[in-house]
Amino acid sequence: MPATGCQCALTEFNTSAIIATLGAFRCSCGSSSLAGCFFQYVPTSRNDMIEELRIGLVGCGNMGGALVAGILDRGNARPSQFTVVDVREAALDPLARLGVRTSQETRDAVADQDIVILGVKPQSAPEVLALVGRLLQPSQVLVSIMAGVSTARIEKEMGSPVPVVRVMPQILARLGAAASAVCLGRHADADQARMVCDLFDQVGTTVLVEEAQMDAVTGLSGSGPAYVYTIIEALSDGGVRVGLPRDVALKLAAQTVMGAARMVLESDQHPVVLRDQVTSPGGTTIAGLHALEAKGLRDALISAVQAATERSVELGDD
Repeated sequence: MPATGCQCALTEFNTSAIIATLGAFRCSCGSSSLAGCFFQYVPTSRNDMIEELRIGLVGCGNMGGALVAGILDRGNARPSQFTVVDVREAALDPLARLGVRTSQETRDAVADQDIVILGVKPQSAPEVLALVGRLLQPSQVLVSIMAGVSTARIEKEMGSPVPVVRVMPQILARLGAAASAVCLGRHADADQARMVCDLFDQVGTTVLVEEAQMDAVTGLSGSGPAYVYTIIEALSDGGVRVGLPRDVALKLAAQTVMGAARMVLESDQHPVVLRDQVTSPGGTTIAGLHALEAKGLRDALISAVQAATERSVELGDD
């Protein structure tokens, strides 16, 4: 990997020392330089640490439930390591059937846990943070998966200097295919950063970014699965429009999106290069691409990311 010449956008990266200590992150641009980069976590063999963690989850919504189920599916953690709290028994039932300890009392997901994950809606943050702040100890790590709620806001509600780590995961954690972004609060150290990254790497890929970029992460990958579902639905509708059976069209559309994504990730080639490889002069693909440009697909997707990012900022200001 080149050691110099990185042109990534980050400045004042507040976790450079942690990254240097960990030795387990690489810049997404391929550089080993720490200046101005964001970093992809390179997992090491640390399943033994995952096996020993005690993990509490406050708020078992779609994302929290998917995260716990995805980690358990990986096989490196046991149901008995988790305590999940929610006021809705129906939300807890699927995990209870897996052997996870469940409760409707927040203190049960905080007491004696190594990691406490906040999975409630951002609108519920003030009430939940006030309660958790009274219970949490400095030896515990507080992980927030709440969109738009900054580490500074969380730290302000804590009664002591608690390590806070903010994560933006995806519902795809249920399949072990999530793209999760991580940023660190003021009191999180190298070991705690590694512990959280190891945990979320159980359900996909983890990148470490500075907090100023977390709203953009929310707009892109946090909301991204919904965009892709819409694209798959539209491709499928197109197939039906030209005569394919619905089940055949949906299967072809979903597989095409999955295969194209794998090609981007595994080929190290830019999407433009890959697109050109399947676009013959005067052929069917260029005709379809022309129609996409005319209808504004590119602009629509860019606008979607921007709108979701702006909403994430609004949620953080509420």
